[in-house]
Amino acid sequence: MYYFTQHCNTKSIRMKKITIAKGDGIGPEIMDATLKIILAAGAKIEVEEIEVGEKVYLAGNTAGISAEAWDVIRRNKVFLKAPITTPQGGGYKSLNVTTRKFLGLYSNVRPCKSLHPFVSTKHPIMDIVIVRENEEDLYAGIEHQQTDEVVQCLKLISRPGCEKIIRYAFEYAKQHNRKKVTCFTKDNIMKQTDGLFHKVFDEIAVEYPEIENEHWIIDIGAAKMADTPEIFDVIVMPNLYGDILSDVAAQITGSVGLAGSANIGEECAMFEAIHGSAPRRAGQNLANPSGLLQGAILMLNHIGQSDIAEKVQNAWLKTIEEGIHTYDIFNEGTSKVKVGTKEFAEAVINNLGKQPAILQPVFFDHNSQFVLPKYVRKQPKEKSLAGVDVFVHWIGESPDELSEIIKGITLPNIELTMITNRGIKVWPEGFRETFCTDHWRCRFKPKAGNKIEKENIPALLANAIASGIDTIKTENLYNFDGVAAYSLGQGQ
Repeated sequence: MYYFTQHCNTKSIRMKKITIAKGDGIGPEIMDATLKIILAAGAKIEVEEIEVGEKVYLAGNTAGISAEAWDVIRRNKVFLKAPITTPQGGGYKSLNVTTRKFLGLYSNVRPCKSLHPFVSTKHPIMDIVIVRENEEDLYAGIEHQQTDEVVQCLKLISRPGCEKIIRYAFEYAKQHNRKKVTCFTKDNIMKQTDGLFHKVFDEIAVEYPEIENEHWIIDIGAAKMADTPEIFDVIVMPNLYGDILSDVAAQITGSVGLAGSANIGEECAMFEAIHGSAPRRAGQNLANPSGLLQGAILMLNHIGQSDIAEKVQNAWLKTIEEGIHTYDIFNEGTSKVKVGTKEFAEAVINNLGKQPAILQPVFFDHNSQFVLPKYVRKQPKEKSLAGVDVFVHWIGESPDELSEIIKGITLPNIELTMITNRGIKVWPEGFRETFCTDHWRCRFKPKAGNKIEKENIPALLANAIASGIDTIKTENLYNFDGVAAYSLGQGQ
């Protein structure tokens, strides 16, 4: 099966019902301005509004959205959302993250293009698109406090997640006539998780020989992007890196306030500005609606109204070019008129049908299809148990002392082979200079000529309980097709 985004002329399509949420802070003002612009341009949309965000949170709903609102979003499939405010304090989950996960919006797309010389930037020829995985990685949000001194956050990277986002990046490049896709990871350190992302990138890149591909370690890649962004085109990344670097990229084009994003899934899509709700600016007719407008332009392309998207984008570029700017990008040297939210919207409307003279006009392909195959599960590999890591909470400073205690719980076919502290091998042959906290990983593997069975793991834990050892959790060690699929201790 395939799913796709259709781009076509609005003369051949029917009215599309979309869901909107005006959000909090400056949200209602910029949503009103955005809708006014796209409707003036001829967008064939019908709007169904829902309430999400701060009012819903404070009414006692910790998700910030009601079941009825979910029904509306899922029925209409397209959601244009203004920024919301998440109340301070614990117990409130990010509605953005929740929406992306619940609706399977696996791809976050953020175009970041310089508007030089009309918006101040050090990078006048920057034009990149960041495609960010949107559902997993550290944003799985699985965290635990395990000892007095240590908390953990699980980083989950899946093959389906990698394949879907990386293929999306290459298909985006293909459809938008982009020449190169770059992958950023940190697989020199996280060899299993980021290693999988890089491996899948290399596999899929082979299918697109007409598109250049490359991989950068995230730290030097980020430095290069901040210094010479013109060497990049499309960049695909796991969730956390993409979240951070898409904001960096937007800021170095001139302002985070100018950027919108698309969150695309197989059935639903959400479009938004990337900035927050800015409550200090609310109700003052100051806010720049450009970020949400850019999100709406991405939405119009997604629902097949590319001619309207093109019309709005060119009118917006013309307005920027004329120096009609809101306070956030106003510069005495290049700006001509400082305007408020409503006045900026009126200026864009007045420019509908016009094209910029200096900035490059946009021409969207009205007839192309964005085709993506659904993920097909691979044939399972042969999986065999190779050992087990038992994590313990122990207050002491001598790994040698702990090793003697732990050796007391071993079984006839299993031995203690390593102890680490925060990932660093401290036994055997550890260094006395290594600082140790109260969180220890004890690795058990079968003795020579023996096998480890799953039944051995509860037996180990029972021995630990009998010995007064505070076990926190276990992680099974596996081989897949005979290849070790777990990390070594640092220093092994």
